[in-house]
Amino acid sequence: MNIGDAHRLFGELNAERGAFDAAEEAWLCALTAFEVARRLVDEDDPQAADVLAKLEGSISNFGSLEQRLRRVEIASWDERKLPAYYVSAARHNRGTPAVICISREDETGAMLLGRLLPVIAGRGMAALVVAYDDVSDSRLGQSEMLSSCLDYLSAQLEVDASRIGIYGEGLSAALATDFALADRRVTAAVCDGGLWNWARTQASISWITGTSHLLDDQSASAHRSRLARRLKCPILVVAGGLGIVSVPEAIKLESDCTAARVDLKLLMPRLTSISDREFENFAPCDEDIFAWLEHKLAHASAS
Repeated sequence: MNIGDAHRLFGELNAERGAFDAAEEAWLCALTAFEVARRLVDEDDPQAADVLAKLEGSISNFGSLEQRLRRVEIASWDERKLPAYYVSAARHNRGTPAVICISREDETGAMLLGRLLPVIAGRGMAALVVAYDDVSDSRLGQSEMLSSCLDYLSAQLEVDASRIGIYGEGLSAALATDFALADRRVTAAVCDGGLWNWARTQASISWITGTSHLLDDQSASAHRSRLARRLKCPILVVAGGLGIVSVPEAIKLESDCTAARVDLKLLMPRLTSISDREFENFAPCDEDIFAWLEHKLAHASAS
């Protein structure tokens, strides 16, 4: 937290001097420091609220720079207003790719934004960050709500409507799969590849039959890769760590998709042990995810 405070103060001093590039870099460093602190502090620790307040304060500071970041409301078909953060691309050019980012089920949109801003800020892509709770509470349906988000991005002058991806983690990874299936405008998806649906189906069969349900390898392969085969865009599955995707099942899915020539890649975050707890090394994982998105969305343009 002290490191974050120091970077935030340095950013404010640079902003007062008009050195906006240095201010931006300092505030992004502060965000990463506060994200590390947020993961290390216990939820019931009195400092937890303080960390979140500092993180949100650094987001506000970044938003004051050239209006790169703004709060928006997405109008949906059921007349609800979905709160979101819109991050414009680092280079203000027409035809830039964009990504819809959905937070984990236990995080707010601001939490996800604070973690991803240092990854997104220097890239030539725009982003729309929404919270899982806001999307999942829609009476209209999650995929329809996300289609409204895609409509919003498509209407932005800087965004190339043919290069929009979806990114979800935790239960949002399953939402991202469903959305990529429902809306063919999605050109790249960081999702669960249908594995959450597969796991629930297997659990349901086991509960109904009262036995452990085992398929032969060929049948299991067909069931496991069924949803992934229906996806018409490149897929990145993040397995292990704090996510919902089982590493062994993700490895099997990747093997099945490779044999079926489905464009699916597997990424496994590294974990670090501190005392009796494990923490996800989120920074290099996020870099890998958005480098993949940048590459696939650029390829979509060339295609």
